[in-house]
Amino acid sequence: MQNNRFYITTAIPYVNAQPHIGFALELVQADALARYHRMLGDDVRFLNGSDENALKNVQAAEKAGVSVQDFVDEHAQRFQGLSDPQVLNISNDDFIRTTEERHVRGAQKLWSACKPEDIYTKTYDGLYCVGCEEFKAPKELVDGLCPEHKTAPERVAEENYFFKLSNYQSKLLELIESGAITITPSTRKNEVLSFIREGLEDFSISRSVARAKGWGIDVPGDPNQKMYVWFDALTNYITALGYADDAELFQRYWLENNQRIHLVGKGITRFHAIYWPAMLLSAGLPVPSTILVHGYVTVDGEKISKSSGNGIDPYTAVAQYRTDVVRYFLLREIPSGEDGDFSFEKLKTRYTGDLANGLGNLVQRTAVLAQTKISTSFTWDLESSERSAQWQLVHADEEYHAAMNDFRLHDAIADVWKKIATVNQYINDEKPWALESGGQQRGILLHMIGMVLHIAWLLQPSMPETAQKIFASFGVAPTKELTSGTVLRIEKGEGLFPRL
Repeated sequence: MQNNRFYITTAIPYVNAQPHIGFALELVQADALARYHRMLGDDVRFLNGSDENALKNVQAAEKAGVSVQDFVDEHAQRFQGLSDPQVLNISNDDFIRTTEERHVRGAQKLWSACKPEDIYTKTYDGLYCVGCEEFKAPKELVDGLCPEHKTAPERVAEENYFFKLSNYQSKLLELIESGAITITPSTRKNEVLSFIREGLEDFSISRSVARAKGWGIDVPGDPNQKMYVWFDALTNYITALGYADDAELFQRYWLENNQRIHLVGKGITRFHAIYWPAMLLSAGLPVPSTILVHGYVTVDGEKISKSSGNGIDPYTAVAQYRTDVVRYFLLREIPSGEDGDFSFEKLKTRYTGDLANGLGNLVQRTAVLAQTKISTSFTWDLESSERSAQWQLVHADEEYHAAMNDFRLHDAIADVWKKIATVNQYINDEKPWALESGGQQRGILLHMIGMVLHIAWLLQPSMPETAQKIFASFGVAPTKELTSGTVLRIEKGEGLFPRL
């Protein structure tokens, strides 16, 4: 097993409506993790995609008066477009659509690979929430409504295939309690363990062709049934690696890799921490190693959702404030494992205080002072013995790395801003502009440049475009620390974050 190999995935959203800022949060968080591990030299594979076989997609297409295929094609493109460098700048290696042939064959292969004794048929009469694409027990409802979607489930009675989840109760407890499947934050782990200890019930893994309205993946050997959307959708994490053909990517990033990481919202933790591992165990495949669970983005304390119509379009936010500004806000303002609130007023406050007055001002004043007091081009010659206490403080990254590895992305980026404050204070204390030209002034300016470039290095996972611009301002390639003999070429240009 490779310890420096990471397979990172997001959940795949339904494409029954336009994407909202809540899913943008998940994409940006996963991208920051992927970029972080690449920055460290790790072998990373990063996946996202779209869930296209859900009944809610069929209903949305009917409402729009278009074919289901045309509907999902259009909306999947909108979700895929979020990765564009001009939108959220997501560095995914692949985008899986569950209508693709590679996925269809892989999902059917996994079904057939499950132990025969784990799949059986029975007639079922229950309450089905289309929003969750899940049967609900009466005890899970609040005043007769789904607590997630605030709608009354439909009564459904039909013969379906079921998966014997109860066969895996003890094994799932063992895996999660031991940390073989790590669930972060711990509150989500405790919720999952509590749910398992209450006793696992078998769950439906198919629906009739009639109720599916002919849309979805056929159950192997039974043309009258379509796969239940969750059984189908969860398999995307391996079908995208070529599971259907036992491809090299599947070998490399699933079978021969001990870092199989899913990043999902808290509303679907159960599917990823219970259903999905049980399906894999039945098929004789490795289970995910880590499930990172984020909270919801809220507006005035209410969850943003497509069904409630209060979603904020990430395309609109980016068009108004630029990509890295939106990325920064989502990573800094919203605690990684908890809920957080989005508003344009808060975004503007962060822009002005943290970005324009903080980072932008630091980079601009450093570049201007270097250009005017040293030269537009010069060689780095600061020796380690000359480095100040402030230098050591800015280059102390233990807190940053610990936060990134613990899925506390908000704490990691907050640590960078502590460093920004330290350098700004150093400049104010030393006042290099007031010193006569010479060794002391040059040493202070080199300290400033070295600390700014180290900050840029740490910003690469969260604000990749901004980090690149900072390195370009000093004419050097991205690096953790400059080495003796490196030639710097100062191009101060326009400020990173013009005042609004």
